[in-house]
Amino acid sequence: MPRPPEPPPPLPSDCLRVGECHVDIPLREVRAVGARRPARITPKSMGVLLVLVENAGRVVSRDALLAEVWPDTLPTNDVVTQAITQLRKAFGEGRDEPRYIETIAKSGYRLLAEVDWLPASERPATTPAMPDAPAVEAPPAREPSDDSDGSGSAAADPERRPPVSLHRRWVWGMALGALALVLLGVGLWLGLQRDAPQVGQAAPGLPLVPASRPYRLITSAPGFELSPSLSPDGSQVAYLASPTEELAGTAVLVQTTEPAQPRTLTFPPEGAWDSNPEWSPNGREIAFLRRFPGEDCRIMAVPASGGDPRVLAECDPANRPSFDWTPDGNGLIFSSSLGGGEPGLRLLALATGQWHSLRYGATAQDVDTAPRYSPDGKWIGFVRNTPLGDLWRIPAKGGPAERLTRQRAEFRGWDWAPDGQSIVFGRRVDSHTRLYRLVLDDGSVHDLGIEDAQAPAMAAKIGQVAFVQRKPQFGIYRIASDPGAENGARAATQLFASTGRDTLPSIAPDGRQLVFTSDRSGEFALWWADLQRPASLRPIEGIRPESRHLPMWSPDSRHLLVIGTDARGQYGLHEVNPANGQLRRLPVPVASEELLFAAYMPDADQLLVIAGKGDGQQLVLYDRRGSPWRSLAVIDGVSFARADVAQGRVLFTRMARDGLWQADLALSPASIRQVDGNRPASQRYRTWTVTEDGQVEYLESLPGCYVSLRHIGLGRSHPAPRCLEATHLATINGFSAHARERVTYVAMAVNDGSDIGFMPLEMDAEPSASGGAGY
Repeated sequence: MPRPPEPPPPLPSDCLRVGECHVDIPLREVRAVGARRPARITPKSMGVLLVLVENAGRVVSRDALLAEVWPDTLPTNDVVTQAITQLRKAFGEGRDEPRYIETIAKSGYRLLAEVDWLPASERPATTPAMPDAPAVEAPPAREPSDDSDGSGSAAADPERRPPVSLHRRWVWGMALGALALVLLGVGLWLGLQRDAPQVGQAAPGLPLVPASRPYRLITSAPGFELSPSLSPDGSQVAYLASPTEELAGTAVLVQTTEPAQPRTLTFPPEGAWDSNPEWSPNGREIAFLRRFPGEDCRIMAVPASGGDPRVLAECDPANRPSFDWTPDGNGLIFSSSLGGGEPGLRLLALATGQWHSLRYGATAQDVDTAPRYSPDGKWIGFVRNTPLGDLWRIPAKGGPAERLTRQRAEFRGWDWAPDGQSIVFGRRVDSHTRLYRLVLDDGSVHDLGIEDAQAPAMAAKIGQVAFVQRKPQFGIYRIASDPGAENGARAATQLFASTGRDTLPSIAPDGRQLVFTSDRSGEFALWWADLQRPASLRPIEGIRPESRHLPMWSPDSRHLLVIGTDARGQYGLHEVNPANGQLRRLPVPVASEELLFAAYMPDADQLLVIAGKGDGQQLVLYDRRGSPWRSLAVIDGVSFARADVAQGRVLFTRMARDGLWQADLALSPASIRQVDGNRPASQRYRTWTVTEDGQVEYLESLPGCYVSLRHIGLGRSHPAPRCLEATHLATINGFSAHARERVTYVAMAVNDGSDIGFMPLEMDAEPSASGGAGY
């Protein structure tokens, strides 16, 4: 058996000074002088920087960079441009006046700044981003295969090639370090830190922030570890483990909160999968949900020490519930039912099997999920109107509901702190999720400084939190029908290779222009391309889009409606002309913070707008010819809507129910009727679209096929779904399709996976403030 190659010598240090900037190599952070926070760059950008450092003062060709940083792959030239652009932004320089990186026309790039390797003691403190502007971060959870040491012989410099490049030493170091940790079973080295968070000084005008990473990763297996639940004493964590996300074979595992070998607690039958583990108050049992193929769903409990599970209740397989134990362990509280019956949260007495609804003023328009009892048993907290909702609470025995936040955000899990005086929750910001702490006394919200974290779970008796850390890499895929293939098979092609997160693809009615959102340049932005000219790809300057919905095209393919923040810092609805980059803020008669979605009608003087209204949201048809705009019609409880130009109707989904509805173009009450009773599911309300010829396409995940597409809203039995992609997961925040071109544009995971993080959380320590109750 041949011996593996000897690893190259280590880097001189893991920290260096480039000009006036400090670079932390393991953390991939660049701190520029005067910057409010460090910029985190992608792994490929760090690889490019190390090649330039190795050849400081000399020209490095684009071909050499491609061969060194992207070995054994076929990337497009724009990946080098993206990396250089990100480095320039991190160094705080412009292209016209280069002080760090010079572009040599038709040759390559040259590092101009002086380089000094620094001892680790001179590494500056790291500073996480504010919630409205996440740090530059787009790494995958595990490095993709093209980050491994390639066998190509390309040089970093056409005239001189070092024996072993700094970039390859870095990659070798990362790979060997990860391998050693896996063999030892101690998790990823990037997660290993001190036992408690520390607080450091921030720049003027910024809050105090953690000076070092306060958590460690306690799992490191390939695939997904999800839905952590801590034992009451915080010594053990139960979680889900699967090679894929929420598909057949997912089981519940238990391990200590130290990096250790887990033990499998549940063994689902073939084709079934388990989810939603919840530790009982006495720590003896773990409740979970088991889903079987077909129409079978059960809530079960298994001894924490292992054994046969018992069935606690049946559940609706189309609307998997969220639940929590009652404080005495004799019952379970469940989320709102979407299948009819009384609205609001429901209680199940385990001894009798009897159900009853809590009385707290919930209506049929309220969807209350993720219920959790406070540690003292006096309150029940929940998320209302997910996926764009807020945190609420009610007295444990029922009573008036109290709204705790006003965010209309995508909450990604939450839990009470042990003292019951604060709440930790996950929230999506741009293409990332972060953890925050809500202080109940004053309603303030504080950033915990953990990137790509969600699904927090706290121990009932001690200040410790487990969470999921997921750093996916998404690409935009063009999936074209192959009429000659069996079952209409389709071929997926990734557009615009990138190490960032490309999402929300929106194809124009002309079938030629595509826009999408991405952090590929280091900042979350809107990108445009003419698909017939791939080199035309560019960001649309002057607008930072929000990440809830696709940008919407006008019927003539000339304009876009985009909700986001312009260059002057004004948030609202903007109309963009991609051809010339012009944009203007539209005077929608709705508070900016309540804006959720907007779309064109066939008549260009009319727009559809979805906005928050009280505790819910509504669809409004506006005539924008006058000032102020005139409201023509309103439908309450709408989550998403699209104008179907071909059939002269408006299609929409509702917040509290599954299915699809339609109305005429005037939104006349008498014209409203349901056209599909089952799809879309309420939690996948954005995974449908209307093509230019009036077809309604619905994207769903099925056993054996992660991305399936089917026609819905036909008023009859649906044709069989068509499998678009069997092995890659798709995002659920939107896609688009074009019937004439027979193509679908979907954001799918290029690299994905998740691990369980764990850390102490000192409630008495002053966190980093990031906003008040209205944030």
